[in-house]
Amino acid sequence: MPEKDYAYPEHFTILESPRQRFKTVRKAGKINKDKITAGGITLVKVKEVMTAEPITVKPDQTIREVAGIFADHRIDGAPVINNAGKLIGLVTKGHILKAIHERGDLQVTVAEVMKSDNIRTVSPEDLVQEEYVELGRLPVVSGERVVGMFTQSDLMRVVIDRLKLVRNEMETIINSIYNPIISVDERGIIRLFNRSAEKLLGKTAEQVVGKNIKAFFLTSRLLNILRTGEAETTRKIRLNDKYFISNRTPVIRDGKIVGAVAVLQEITEIEEISQELQYVKELNAELDAIIQSSFDGLFVSDGSGKVLRVNKAFERITGLAAENVIGKTMQELIEEGAIAQSASLLLTKRKEPVTIMQENRNGSVTLVTGNPVLDENGRLLRVVTNVRDITELNLLKHKLEQVEELTKHYENELQQMKIKYAGGKMVASSPKMRDLIELVIRLAQVDSTVLIQGESGVGKELIAEIIRMNSPRKEGPFVKINCGAIPENLLESELFGYEDGAFTGARKEGKAGLFELATGGTLFLDEISELPLNLQVKLLRVIQEKEYTRVGGIKPIKIDIRIIAATNRDLAEMIEKKQFREDLFYRLNVVPIHVPPLRERREEIPALAIHFLNRFNQQYSLHKSMTSEVMDLLVAYHWPGNVRELENLVERLVVATPRDTITREDLPSYLAGTAMEQVSEVSVADVLPLKYAVESVERQILEKAFARFKTTRRVAQELGVNQSTVVRKAAKYNIACCEH
Repeated sequence: MPEKDYAYPEHFTILESPRQRFKTVRKAGKINKDKITAGGITLVKVKEVMTAEPITVKPDQTIREVAGIFADHRIDGAPVINNAGKLIGLVTKGHILKAIHERGDLQVTVAEVMKSDNIRTVSPEDLVQEEYVELGRLPVVSGERVVGMFTQSDLMRVVIDRLKLVRNEMETIINSIYNPIISVDERGIIRLFNRSAEKLLGKTAEQVVGKNIKAFFLTSRLLNILRTGEAETTRKIRLNDKYFISNRTPVIRDGKIVGAVAVLQEITEIEEISQELQYVKELNAELDAIIQSSFDGLFVSDGSGKVLRVNKAFERITGLAAENVIGKTMQELIEEGAIAQSASLLLTKRKEPVTIMQENRNGSVTLVTGNPVLDENGRLLRVVTNVRDITELNLLKHKLEQVEELTKHYENELQQMKIKYAGGKMVASSPKMRDLIELVIRLAQVDSTVLIQGESGVGKELIAEIIRMNSPRKEGPFVKINCGAIPENLLESELFGYEDGAFTGARKEGKAGLFELATGGTLFLDEISELPLNLQVKLLRVIQEKEYTRVGGIKPIKIDIRIIAATNRDLAEMIEKKQFREDLFYRLNVVPIHVPPLRERREEIPALAIHFLNRFNQQYSLHKSMTSEVMDLLVAYHWPGNVRELENLVERLVVATPRDTITREDLPSYLAGTAMEQVSEVSVADVLPLKYAVESVERQILEKAFARFKTTRRVAQELGVNQSTVVRKAAKYNIACCEH
């Protein structure tokens, strides 16, 4: 049987010959009169390894016949038996080839070429011995009858199969551990990448195992561990915009560094909270100290609760020495008073993960989580238990309660900043936008036509996507068309399609229109104000009758679609100018939605800026950040291009700024200069009551605003307040108010 390239556990080495492999097994284990044990693998009696009912030959058969038997059964030797089934010799390919070479006669009988003396045989009850490997093949005799053949391939197949079982068991345990684990060999080649690492790092084991770690993680310090041999613990790192505590240690065998392993603990959420709650620095420092010193304990027990393995962290956290727990059952440890209760025993009954809190002898309090490892039949094989020290967290509980209300406030603010819609493309953190999104999601449940109005760049298309994603039609097609981007002479055929011969250049088979393509889904008509009047009539009929006719066709086509329209123009004003049909407006305006410009929701600008910054950092593999001064300037700017302008500016800053920190000097001059000019310093000549000072400044600002702008709506936009506030204060200060 040809040799195969098998993957062995670490304590085995792939050698050049079966004899060398067997010696490795013998060296790793021990032999007694009952069995052979090597590295957890038991090699039992010959009868469990041999090939039963082997091919046999008779002494009077010719070597031609035997050669045919060898070829048909793919064997290179066979025992020779007499009519009574008794072993009388052994014939091999070598014997046949020698006979052909010396005699040149294929009719020579087996009896003339076989080996008949000093034939070594074994019993089915014999234990496998090292010298069996050297002999190559041994007849297995029970009484005087041949019952099997023992070969090198038989032995190696069993050894390899059992090695695979051990390897699979270890892989199952490693993949059950909560923390991501990555290990490399002495060359930096990734050898271990568990499921938690796949989930958190966005790579699969198939993608990375067997490749150099530098190809995937440029900032990894595991290569440094290989060089220095020194462990690095509780190091904070940033990876894929997330923060982790990393513990890296070398793997040493026989005094030589043969690899390195890293265990990660994600701390992204705590890191974000610590950045936002700056005024509770002392509290955050204590929490960070807990995280920095948090090493999870790990112990493994079998299905009966017997402890098989514990790590050093378990000893440190619980105060229990490994030699006092390994080999004992969890029930025995409870009876001895070493532990109060066992997650492993609870898991044995429930057959599902169990989490408990436990107080240890040394006074520490731990959070213990047991995870089951089941075989393919659902039987419990192992219990992998994580032990996490939460003593200091309990001590900090009282301090956390003192700032509970303040913490909740900031958590709510952070949560609102994280609210994302339309597949993560829209960020809504202002009350005005949150109310709008809630309205949009409610309207999405019904099938009414929707008209979305707002300035260019405010996110009208994203609102349309939110409606579609939250509607019963979300699985149907979502067809978009910009009515202003298609020439008028082509727009009708694009919307309604055409029949064969409808016009010069038309395809013979005709063409389906966008209405037809959107059947069962949603049709988004952007810039509906640019639709020509003649097509407005046809669109009105489609909305009313739920059917349309192709260009050049006569047969009406029924449709089942939802129409969402959007425009950045004032349709009411266009109706007065006879540029838009009033009846179509009322048909489209069943559910009107107005998306406010960015200057009316300035409190949303920081969240949007950070959202775009993170997205472009990830897109271009950068780590740019903004100073607080830059953020203030962004908030102060009036953003005539709205969210789209902000997005484009952030991308420009990310790719064009040579440093990792974006400062005021990196901003365009129009934004860096004029934005701050809007916040002018107020001078006073003498001390006067605060109320009168505020009213004086307020009156001056309103007078200047009304002198520059002609409508109360525009004044309100520039001052960042509601229109009703402008009207009320103008009346208060007796300022002549123009049209609203």
